[in-house]
Amino acid sequence: MPIAPSRLPPSRLTVGVDVPFVTSWSEETQNGVGPCPTVDGRMAALQRWNPGVGKPLYSRNHLRRQRDSVRAMLCPMCGKLTQPNDRWSQTGRYTSAGVLRARDFGRDLPADLEDERVLLDAGAIAPLHGRCAEASLERCPHLGGMADKDLKPFPRAWVVVPLYTGVNKGGGAMLSVVTFLQLVGVTDQRDPDWRDLLAQG
Repeated sequence: MPIAPSRLPPSRLTVGVDVPFVTSWSEETQNGVGPCPTVDGRMAALQRWNPGVGKPLYSRNHLRRQRDSVRAMLCPMCGKLTQPNDRWSQTGRYTSAGVLRARDFGRDLPADLEDERVLLDAGAIAPLHGRCAEASLERCPHLGGMADKDLKPFPRAWVVVPLYTGVNKGGGAMLSVVTFLQLVGVTDQRDPDWRDLLAQG
């Protein structure tokens, strides 16, 4: 990815150490839409690539780096590849395939995945290395304030679900483009009472 020219000096903060790999920086403005390899050439929202320049925008994931992290199983903190025995979710929540389908969020789930199959909905956050997850929990006020701080082992099987937004093409026509990728881990467990969870909201 080419680096966007900037008049600002590099930050003293180190990407992947002081600032998560997936974090956007103030010099990384959104850059329209176009085909992207992170979604097999489909149209996606694009963003300049200039990590470490300007100020970190901790509340905003970089579009391309977020998709890279999910597709390649890169740790969102350090940006390095995670291994199957060292993948942990900090913010994932257990649910079931039936619940996701009922909430119209399971269109991309495999049709043969039973409704009672327990899933780990990791949202837009790829699993972290254990050491990176622990460091993030210590440093990030948002993570430290969560009620559930338990690290959950990420399953060895998963489904990637693209998240779309509509972009006005002009003349009233809308183009559907991918923004982020959602990650859903598929466990070996089943929950025959999954409808009760759905009834709870």
